[in-house]
Amino acid sequence: MPEVREGEDILASGANTRGGGAEGQEVTDRKRRQAGSTSHLLPSCLPAHLLGCQCSGSHHLLLDRVSQILQDHGHNVTMLHQRGNSFISDFKEKEISYQVIPWLPPEDYNKRLKNNFDFFIEEALGGRYTFGKFLKFMEQVGLQCSHFLRRSDIMDSLKNENFDLVIVENFDYCPFLVAEKLGKPFVSILSSSFGAIDFGLPNPLSYVPVLHSLLTDHMDFWGRVKNFLMFFDFTMKQRQIQSAYDNTIKEHFPEGSRPVLSHLLKKAELWFVNSDFALEFARPLLPNTVYVGGLMARPVTPVPQEFENFIAKFGDSGFVLVALGSMVSTFQSQELLREMNSAFAHLSQGVIWKYKPSHWPKDVKLAANVKIVDWLPQNDLLAHPRIRLFVTHGGMNSIMEAIQHGVPMVGIPLFGDQTENLVRVEAKKFGVSIPLKQIKEETLAVKMKQVIEDKRYKSAAVAASIIRRSHPLTPAQRLVGWINHILQTGGAAHLKAHALQQPWHEQYLLDIFLFLLVVTLGTLWLCGKLLGMVARWLCGARKLKKA
Repeated sequence: MPEVREGEDILASGANTRGGGAEGQEVTDRKRRQAGSTSHLLPSCLPAHLLGCQCSGSHHLLLDRVSQILQDHGHNVTMLHQRGNSFISDFKEKEISYQVIPWLPPEDYNKRLKNNFDFFIEEALGGRYTFGKFLKFMEQVGLQCSHFLRRSDIMDSLKNENFDLVIVENFDYCPFLVAEKLGKPFVSILSSSFGAIDFGLPNPLSYVPVLHSLLTDHMDFWGRVKNFLMFFDFTMKQRQIQSAYDNTIKEHFPEGSRPVLSHLLKKAELWFVNSDFALEFARPLLPNTVYVGGLMARPVTPVPQEFENFIAKFGDSGFVLVALGSMVSTFQSQELLREMNSAFAHLSQGVIWKYKPSHWPKDVKLAANVKIVDWLPQNDLLAHPRIRLFVTHGGMNSIMEAIQHGVPMVGIPLFGDQTENLVRVEAKKFGVSIPLKQIKEETLAVKMKQVIEDKRYKSAAVAASIIRRSHPLTPAQRLVGWINHILQTGGAAHLKAHALQQPWHEQYLLDIFLFLLVVTLGTLWLCGKLLGMVARWLCGARKLKKA
């Protein structure tokens, strides 16, 4: 369908669907038959009308997968998807069975947002990341949200659809505001690192590391001091990010019924977390929190012959897979490419590197054992019996795929939650991490050889794979089963702890401590007064007796 620009009618002749009609239904029915071997494990549920709100990039890939799974299991899914400002330049459209309502903001706005994002990424990859720069980017995203909510043609059509449930993703807060504006219950997908936002989980600071603390669940005294102090920093920054939407909320919600974003996060019926205990540290969860890490996993297919031919050249030495995300070809510096290429030349393995050949510097000679490609079947290559190592940026989807196939990793975090993800990889001992600033030929070569040659990394990766694969239900079964559960029960009120409605001072019993402190101090004061009175009386009695 053509993208919808401002002022266009999104419902004209029902053209807002893709894969609809008899052909789309045939595709859906075929996929449902293919999924029949597992669907009997899920609660039965009447088809529901679901709305998904998604953005671009790897977040798009995850919510696309969620939509496909729900559509294949009998629900009627419509996806509201913004086009025109994709932050992944090589993202490719594909055939889908669910419906899509695309929309486009004005071109001048898209240009400003893209320029702002490019500047933020360049600064982050250059080691010049500051929270202030990230906050400016989020302010632009807040303006985008305000623009969307002004689109009465889109919002009115969404209200008329009468959706049963909205599925939102936490890249930004706008989908939460859309769900609130529609007055519909919603579930949320946490696509980033656990702890990236506060949605009401118990958070014992003695063993649950705060975001950006770079701590594990094993903290010594000073680690707990650092974690405690960083909790206040995290809370302050969360409020600053949420304040980027203050003007949007004031503009689109009447006074007296304006949502508070921190409260809105806790209003979600369910939180699906794109991770797994194979990676995460064990921590307290509420009943409405469900791990679905591994949703992106797909059946393994043979790799294309060009890759097999390359892998065969290196025999039992095998190969290394390098994929640092989709923005690397645009933003990586020539010096970094030179250092990495030289490091790969030290390996006896072949190296398959996802990098646009058209962007490769002409004055850098590619190492003889390196093959660069602008696309590769990552899941299939990770499942290949001759893979020895995965060099990754630490994105959650990539780490989950590596865990699925038991492949050890060398991580080079670029920005966002990637550093936090790789802290967990190192703590679980199935990989190592190298900060971007420290990428030098010798350092990278030594780290890669270390992980390849020390079999303990491979053993730990295989152990993580066993944990990931041995759940009683697959991630897709957990997703569909819990969605069906709340649709059947009319929501998840029975899964939500009352703590989600309590103010923070009640949750942490600060009012009780204050009360007990006042009672204790008051009792001590009263006892002191009484003792003073008794002492004075005794002194007076002695004086009278002596007299």
